[in-house]
Amino acid sequence: MLRWLWLTAVVVVLDQVSKLIASAYLTLHQPIELMPMFNLTLMHNSGAAFSFLSDAGGWQRWFFTLVAIIISIVIFIWIKRLRHEHLQAASLALILGGAVGNLIDRLLHGYVVDFLDVYYRGANCLPMFFTWTRGGEAECHWPAFNLADAAITLGVVLILIDTLRQYRADRRLAAKYKDG
Repeated sequence: MLRWLWLTAVVVVLDQVSKLIASAYLTLHQPIELMPMFNLTLMHNSGAAFSFLSDAGGWQRWFFTLVAIIISIVIFIWIKRLRHEHLQAASLALILGGAVGNLIDRLLHGYVVDFLDVYYRGANCLPMFFTWTRGGEAECHWPAFNLADAAITLGVVLILIDTLRQYRADRRLAAKYKDG
């Protein structure tokens, strides 16, 4: 199923181009409101998801780089071994593209460039949201992300859908043989 690697390449190219544009035209930590609840805000994440270990002192750059390389190799082999599982191959290609996109950032910069900022206004933020005060009003921000992160998330959602679909098909088949 290596033919799905074109999707990986598209994700990597779109991710890297969008990060170059964001880095060139946005100022670090200065949001530009595009619409209510959505900003473009340039961030540099030296940690993992949700800035996990971002203040760990530098070793995490190489740790997360190694983890991304290992995961990318495993996913590549997984895609290569698939035969007829098209949705699974597409899902893994999206995840691989996102992993490679963020890996490139870590290798080039030591951090991942994030710039998509989703938020809502309110005093009580849900878990995983960060509170910022702007103009005297509290805003609850989801951690900033990028196109690579979005591709990874979409890939995981599609794998879950495919797994549930396969589980239901297997249950129907088992019931058919049991009753038959």
